[in-house]
Amino acid sequence: MQDIIIGLIIVVMLVFGVKETMKHMRGEGTCCGGTSSKPKKKKLKGKIVSTYTFTVEGMHCTNCGNAVTGAINEIEGASAKVNYKKKRAVVRCDREIDANLIIKSIERIGYKATFQKGD
Repeated sequence: MQDIIIGLIIVVMLVFGVKETMKHMRGEGTCCGGTSSKPKKKKLKGKIVSTYTFTVEGMHCTNCGNAVTGAINEIEGASAKVNYKKKRAVVRCDREIDANLIIKSIERIGYKATFQKGD
């Protein structure tokens, strides 16, 4: 009887683990201490004067992308569009912003950022 109960517990744990792993691989779920809510889109006030593209290493889910978006959007005059699957952040600016400031804000929250290009 004890073996049957232990077997059932193991099966339930495996089913739950596989289900959560699949959600994680699709970028859903609540890993990385986040929730599945999207960050607010940031509307810039002025004309776009520059656009930067960064490679961001370490993102593996929607919550990671949301964290990077939030960190960039804290910078006055910058608005981010982040794609965690492509490991890319595109940042539009309505004023001159040093790319290193954006990199520092991304790295401050634990990701590695590399400048790709700018307009």
